[in-house]
Amino acid sequence: MSTPTLPTTTSTLRVGPHAVQPPVVLAPMAGITNAPFRTLCREFSGGKGLFVSEMITTRALVERNDKTMQLIKFDASERPRSIQLYGVDPVTVGKAVRMIAEEDLADHIDLNFGCPVPKVTRKGGGSALPYKRNLLRAILREAVGGAGDLPVTMKMRKGIDDDHLTYLDAGRIAVEEGVTAIALHGRTAAQHYGGTADWEAIARLKEHVPEIPVLGNGDIWSAEDALRMVRETGCDGVVVGRGCLGRPWLFADLVAAFEGRTEDLVRPTLREVADVMVRHATLLGEWLGDEQRGVVDFRKHVAWYLKGFAVGSEMRKRLAITSSLEELRAGLDELDLDQPWPAGADGPRGRTSGNNRVVLPDGWLKDPYDCAGVGEDAELDTSGG
Repeated sequence: MSTPTLPTTTSTLRVGPHAVQPPVVLAPMAGITNAPFRTLCREFSGGKGLFVSEMITTRALVERNDKTMQLIKFDASERPRSIQLYGVDPVTVGKAVRMIAEEDLADHIDLNFGCPVPKVTRKGGGSALPYKRNLLRAILREAVGGAGDLPVTMKMRKGIDDDHLTYLDAGRIAVEEGVTAIALHGRTAAQHYGGTADWEAIARLKEHVPEIPVLGNGDIWSAEDALRMVRETGCDGVVVGRGCLGRPWLFADLVAAFEGRTEDLVRPTLREVADVMVRHATLLGEWLGDEQRGVVDFRKHVAWYLKGFAVGSEMRKRLAITSSLEELRAGLDELDLDQPWPAGADGPRGRTSGNNRVVLPDGWLKDPYDCAGVGEDAELDTSGG
């Protein structure tokens, strides 16, 4: 691996009153970036960076849905507390934001306009929504107006597909409506998570909206990737999603790289990885109030943690159906825990599907300025972006 070099600029990222140094943000991922996973990432980073909650639907928040209220619980050590909201109705978004501000539920609000999932886009939500410029503006205006002193940021994709790009118009609208910062995933909705992220689009957005910070997202699999994105695009920071799946210590690498300590990159042995796996499952059980539920919820992480290590398929299956901490630890102890970090563990992980037809409401593309509302059924508890 080549030695990472620092970007030419390393100024502190500011999200409203919050200084984020190094300029590294954990991307919201449904079922992943709950309080236990954020705790792990934050511990590895030494408390540096910004760690965003799972995506919260505004309707569920306003209705005080029990599951949603659990998802917005932050550990006492989390500062700033960052919530990502997904909403399709300006009035509901405004209510949710005011609720957060008035009840001191968070210190920062991020808005999701990046979800490419068909059951969302077919209703006009997620990454389909910015095509309707006036609807986007109305949502942002309600959010910023209701947030008081809390900074409001947004995350989006390039657009629906290469023939319907929206990110430059959306960026300008965001600036005009008082959004504090923008994160751009360098893919269209049609790409989902396939292909290669378009970092040139991040550079173009930065040139287009120099008034506020622009953060880049997409294909950051290592600390070196993060530094290279900042150097090549001029973006003000990076948002890391799939690259940290099964690798919360990537945030230690990111901090070290941005601080010029390239010799401090983490390369754990399987024994060290196993210890993190057990701690992750333990934290989930404590958060959910039930050890078995925590271990069951942890199952989805097993393959990500073990990627590249010499672990047989039968043992992988066995570890992925454990139901107690004792069972998980016993299975891990049967492995060759002295294995060093494998070269095959670096690189892409998580979803890689792409080249999908984006399903949209009938007539959605006829008028980009039509402010037709989006139905309540577009607001689903689904992540992406």
